[in-house]
Amino acid sequence: MIQSRRDVMRITAVLGAAFAAGVLSPKDVFAAEWNQKAFDAKSLADAVKALGGDKFEVSADVSITGPDIAENGAVVPVSISSKAPGTDFMAILVDKNPNAMSASFNIPAGSEPAVTTRVKMGATSNVHALVRANGKWLVATKEIKVTLGGCGG
Repeated sequence: MIQSRRDVMRITAVLGAAFAAGVLSPKDVFAAEWNQKAFDAKSLADAVKALGGDKFEVSADVSITGPDIAENGAVVPVSISSKAPGTDFMAILVDKNPNAMSASFNIPAGSEPAVTTRVKMGATSNVHALVRANGKWLVATKEIKVTLGGCGG
């Protein structure tokens, strides 16, 4: 056990020094891709365009679950999953939020395409599960009613 803690401390110190020296950036370590245009999109169609698509279709292979009524819009639990083969990207979008896209996830090959998170909702709105599978954009939608706003409300 002590050896494990020492290893963690050693790795943390090395990574911290590399970040401080500018040798590594968080992007290098976590391989995160930030698509500012997609997160600035105001609608589902705009987000799909910003992600490189031109159209999307409603699919029974994509599912979204969440409460019918959320008492607090600041923490609304949402789960999305896909049965479509070749799913490599998933996103959650909320129509009436100032920026529609709330979260995006790259799905590694061989992983189960399912995620659960919490999103903020400013008002009652449609929530979309957007999935890219084999180059096609698929969507499922659920309306969630919010009784107490979470985006400044």
